[in-house]
Amino acid sequence: MKKILIAVDDTKSTMEIFNKSLYITKCLKPDLIVLVYVEQFEGKSLIAEMLGDAEMATLKEALEGSELKETLDKKAFDILSRYKRLLQENLPSPPIKTVVKGGHAAEEILKTAKEENIDLIIMGARGKRASSLFMGSVSREVSNLAEVPVLIVK
Repeated sequence: MKKILIAVDDTKSTMEIFNKSLYITKCLKPDLIVLVYVEQFEGKSLIAEMLGDAEMATLKEALEGSELKETLDKKAFDILSRYKRLLQENLPSPPIKTVVKGGHAAEEILKTAKEENIDLIIMGARGKRASSLFMGSVSREVSNLAEVPVLIVK
């Protein structure tokens, strides 16, 4: 595995799986690690599933240059910096690239994997029993549609 993509977000579960991902990446000794964070413009609601490409493009355009977009970008930078620092502290450090995307998480993770010619995607399986309707919907979609192996860490 030469290039590994690790999808991260700001949840407690991601921090837990990230610690496990450190061991995995240490064993695989990749040439490059790509950390991806997908900004969620639409919030955590059913509306996310109802937005089509045209609506998402309009929303992205409307947010560009706004205070909200600046806040989202700062949050993304802070999260990616934290995970990048953890990688650098715990691995013989391969180059680490950070990528911020906006839109539907699964689509953006898959798009980034293609753009970066990734060999392996590592991500968490999210959700608790209370949210079983949505449990792992992003990881399930990525694993179903990816053209490369996907390691889902629990």
